[in-house]
Amino acid sequence: MRIISLVPSQTELLFDLGLDEEVVGITKFCIHPEKWFRSKARVGGTKNIKVEIIHQLGPDLIIANKEENTKEQIEELSKHYPVWTTDIKTLDDALQMIKEIGKLTNTTIKATQLANQIKEKFTCLNKQTGSQKPKPKTAYLIWRNPLMAAGGDTFINDMINHCGFENIFKEITRYPETDAKQLNDKNCELLLLSSEPFPFKQKHIQELKLQLPKTTIILVDGEMFSWYGSRLLNAPEYFQELVKELNQ
Repeated sequence: MRIISLVPSQTELLFDLGLDEEVVGITKFCIHPEKWFRSKARVGGTKNIKVEIIHQLGPDLIIANKEENTKEQIEELSKHYPVWTTDIKTLDDALQMIKEIGKLTNTTIKATQLANQIKEKFTCLNKQTGSQKPKPKTAYLIWRNPLMAAGGDTFINDMINHCGFENIFKEITRYPETDAKQLNDKNCELLLLSSEPFPFKQKHIQELKLQLPKTTIILVDGEMFSWYGSRLLNAPEYFQELVKELNQ
């Protein structure tokens, strides 16, 4: 089987399932694992796929994602190749996806074991965070100029819930634009600045702190909140440390 992955978190999953020879193409944003990033053929970006390279690679299976990839390009690829498109909004969606990729790639046993390990770790996390009251009113920013936050129908929102936080944008879909005034009006107590897709830094904390003096503002690892493949194995421990740090 010749596989092309158009989704960074699912590329890493394919590596952890032992599909080194099968995966022939990835995107320029598939940075994990590093050895694949350096050695595998790159087929453009997640939203700017180079179809001519895909034709040269001749895949038997293309793995895509509804949010990460562009509908028009996926529909075009579907005319030529089997394309399996995921739509991940919750941890349960991610666990189901891992098991289904196992079936598609003849790695069912390994994929099922991985999904079970992740579920077990999140169960332990939820025992710690589920009783957290009151839940801090939280916003998770993914972009600057304009400021954009994660809404309620995103995978990030589900991870915020698992941390024991309350997303102040949970009633809004997708990634709404916001500003300091709205964050103040919504009584934002905790502001999470992601490392991706916009790479927030310490200087951005200082800038926002001037406008949000009562808000706790911290930098967080965006991969832990938004990658829904095998990286989920590491997320619960990261979230536990994050909650512990905030409670000190």
